[in-house]
Amino acid sequence: MTDSHLTRRTLLRYGAYGAGAAALAGTAASWDRLTGADVPGRDDGSLVVATLGSAFDPAAVRALREGFRELHPDIPLRVNAVQAVDWSDFFAKILTQIAAGTAPDLVYVATEGVQLFARRLGVPLDRWVRRDADELREYFADVHPSLVESMMYEGSLHQLPVEFNAADMYLNRQVLRRAGADVPPPDWTRDDFTALLRRMKRSSDAHFTPYFWTNRLWGGVMPWLFANDTNLLAESKAPGGSWLWDTFYPADQRRGRGGGFRWTTPQATDDRVAEAYEYLASLVREDLCTRPEGGNGSNLVGVFSTGRVGVTPAGGFWAGGLHLAGMDPDGYDVQYFPRRLTQRHQFGAAGYAMLRTSKMQDAAWEFIKYAARRDTLTRLFRSNQTTPARRSMLTEARYRDTGPAGWRVFYDTLDRFPDTGPIPAPPQVAEVEQVLLKHTGAALSSPRAVRPALRRMQGDLEQAMEREI
Repeated sequence: MTDSHLTRRTLLRYGAYGAGAAALAGTAASWDRLTGADVPGRDDGSLVVATLGSAFDPAAVRALREGFRELHPDIPLRVNAVQAVDWSDFFAKILTQIAAGTAPDLVYVATEGVQLFARRLGVPLDRWVRRDADELREYFADVHPSLVESMMYEGSLHQLPVEFNAADMYLNRQVLRRAGADVPPPDWTRDDFTALLRRMKRSSDAHFTPYFWTNRLWGGVMPWLFANDTNLLAESKAPGGSWLWDTFYPADQRRGRGGGFRWTTPQATDDRVAEAYEYLASLVREDLCTRPEGGNGSNLVGVFSTGRVGVTPAGGFWAGGLHLAGMDPDGYDVQYFPRRLTQRHQFGAAGYAMLRTSKMQDAAWEFIKYAARRDTLTRLFRSNQTTPARRSMLTEARYRDTGPAGWRVFYDTLDRFPDTGPIPAPPQVAEVEQVLLKHTGAALSSPRAVRPALRRMQGDLEQAMEREI
C-alpha cells in the first residue's frame, strides 16, 4: 500500500459514506455566525466548486473544468480541490472558508452530510428541476429512484446523485479454491456465509482471517442490521415528492417513494439489532473474523489481494482500488450481501449541494446539470474508483481491465432489491456515528457484552437525537 492515489483517492470511498461528521455539525451550529456579508475584495466573479481533492485526480478535475467552459464560456469556474484526509477534515476546511467569507458556491457532499446541508446550509433544487424537466428526463431515466430519494429532504430535492456505493461482498478466488468452494449464488443466506467462512478457516493457516470488516457507519454493522430487517434508528419516509416522482418515473418505480428519509427513534435494544450483534460476536468467538477496527480500511487492500483475508464488504470503488494494487481481475469476484430476514442492502451516494450564501445560484445549477451528464461522469470515473449513479455507464468494457467478473452486481443491488436504502444519516449524524462506533467495539468484546453495550448505546443515541441542529 504505497501508491498515494490508492490510499488517498480510491480507499477514501471506504470512509466517504460513514466518516465522522463532527465538523459538518459544527458548520451547521455556526450558521448564524457564518451568514454575514462576505469579506470585501474576496470575490473574483468565478463560480467556485469545492470537491474533496483526493476524490478526483488532477486530470479529472482539469477535464471537469474544461468541459464546463466549453458549454458555458460566460461562467468562469474555479474548482477548489480541497486536500483532506477524510470527509470530516474536508467539511472542517469548508467551515473555515465560510467563516473567512470565501465560501464556495457548491460543495461535493456525501450521504452523511445530505440532510444536515439541506436543513441548514443548502438550497432546494425543486424550482430548477421543474423548469428544466424536459432536459432532465434522460438523467432520471438513467438513475435509480432510490439514489434520488436519498438526496431528498422533507419533500425537496437537494442534490443530483452522481455516484454511489452499495455494500456488497468481495471474495478472494485464491482463498475460495483453497477451500474447495465457488463464488456463492445470488440468493445465499447468512448460514451459507458462516459455512463458507468455516471452510476457509479449515483450509488456511493461523495468519488468515476469513472475514474482515471495519467499524464505521458504512459497511460496518449496518449491512447486518439491514439484512435482519432492522435499523439503528426507526426509518420512515417524509411526505411529499410526488412532483418529482410523477414527472420522471413510471408507476412501478415511484410506488412507495416519498419526500426523503426520516431517521428518528433509536432502537439499539430491538431484538433484531441484538441478534445481529450476537451473530457477529459469535464469528469473533470462532475466530472467523477479528474484532472490527476503526478507520477507513486503508490496510485492507494489501491483506485481501495477498489472500490473508477471504471475504470483506465493499462497493464498486474497490474494483479500481484492487486494480491499482496490482490484483488480477480474475483474482476476486463480488456477490450480493447474504440474506437473513431480508436481502436489503445499504448504500452511500454523493452529489453537489448548492450553498445558500451563493450569489450565483443560476450558474451553480448549470454546473450541477453539467456534472450529472454521462460524458462528464465518464471522464471523471475512468478508473472505476466508484460506482456511477448512471446505470448506462456500467458496461462490460468498463470492467474488462479491472474486474470483477460479477460487475453487474454493483447496480443490480439497486435493481434487484429496490428497497435498498441509504445509511441512517439524520442531521445529528455526527453524534449518531460516534455512539455507534464506541459501543460496537464494546459489544463485540464478548458474547455476554452485547446486550449491556446496546443498552448503553440506546441511552447515548437518545441523547444524541434530542440535540437540536
